[in-house]
Amino acid sequence: MAAPSDRIRMGFIGLGGQGTSRLNEFLRQPDVAATAVCDVDSSHLDRASGIVAKAQGQTPARFQDFRRLLEFKDLDAVMIATPDHWHALPAILACQAGKDVFVEKPLSYSIGEGRAMVTAARRHGRITQMGNHIHNDRPTYRRVVEVIQSGALGKIHRVNCSLTTGNRPLGKPTDTAPPAGLDYDFWLGPAPKRPYNPLRSHFSYRYFWDYSGGALIDFWCHYTDVVHWALDLPAPASISAAGGRWAVDDLAETPDILEVVCYYPNLLLTWTLHPNGRPGFDHMGSGVIFEGSAATLVVNYDRYELYVEGKRDEGFKPPAPTIPDSPGHIREFLDAIKSRRRTSCDIEYGHLLTKGGLLANIAYRSGERLNWDDAHERFTGHTEANRYVTRRYRKPWKLTA
Repeated sequence: MAAPSDRIRMGFIGLGGQGTSRLNEFLRQPDVAATAVCDVDSSHLDRASGIVAKAQGQTPARFQDFRRLLEFKDLDAVMIATPDHWHALPAILACQAGKDVFVEKPLSYSIGEGRAMVTAARRHGRITQMGNHIHNDRPTYRRVVEVIQSGALGKIHRVNCSLTTGNRPLGKPTDTAPPAGLDYDFWLGPAPKRPYNPLRSHFSYRYFWDYSGGALIDFWCHYTDVVHWALDLPAPASISAAGGRWAVDDLAETPDILEVVCYYPNLLLTWTLHPNGRPGFDHMGSGVIFEGSAATLVVNYDRYELYVEGKRDEGFKPPAPTIPDSPGHIREFLDAIKSRRRTSCDIEYGHLLTKGGLLANIAYRSGERLNWDDAHERFTGHTEANRYVTRRYRKPWKLTA
């Protein structure tokens, strides 16, 4: 156990399924003291408080309003695992309060929010990490980056990311009163006022435009991470998308079948969202296909395969490792708090990754190919699409950096 002077005092904001998983991961680190927990759902708060008490022998401070948690003196850093539409404000206010920030992917609900989060972190000198755990918790991506940067694939002009959703209808429950213990108005926060529906909160919120961007934005950062890392990609110059919610009949809004094309100089990055994924390489499931002039590489979270002229190259010898192994995604964040060195998936990299998925959803909703001016983070010549860059917050909430 770390000495009290070496311990990192953490507050946990958002303690549903993902937040509880992250809480348990942090509690396994010997130098973490979970001093505060926060959630607008009292059942989540009770569960998290019990987990901390069992692990540490001491009940943490409890809050339903994250602003009160950020006023708590015994706090060095926060973990944010709220729904997507609630990532930006807690992260920004935490930076302003002098706290380091671990925030789940996708980084933000909108591009404007992501930019404000980066500005706040840099302005206030905070250590940050986006919860894109595949980046550090599985070694596969490191090895793939080394292979691609070695030149073994030749020139790469197309990369396809494919997500197999295996859709199941969410149902059509009727609107009802919020459950006891849930502060639904606070849960909505900056999002528009809507009647409560069981599908619009907790896990399935992600399939409604008010709060998130569906399965695409849920997994975009995980799969495009290895592409950006290997090819050092910026944001796309233009983007188009087409699809719909065609395979299921329910109340959700976001597409379950979608094709995205991101245009770069001499490169296309495509994204296939489908219940059965992309045909070909079915045994790999969801993953990424790098198509090079000399070979094709297919990668998922756990392994990669190299193909030459349609046949797997069983004798391929990868280059010697050059990227150091990671101590783990959580551990990297905690070590950075002490060293004050930026993490490998910090808020700026998280903004770049998330931006592509947000652009894809805007292209889908506009129904047009859009040209993107990344220097100014605006669409060129498209007023309607620019409305989606930063949402209008519901009063009294305001976006500031």
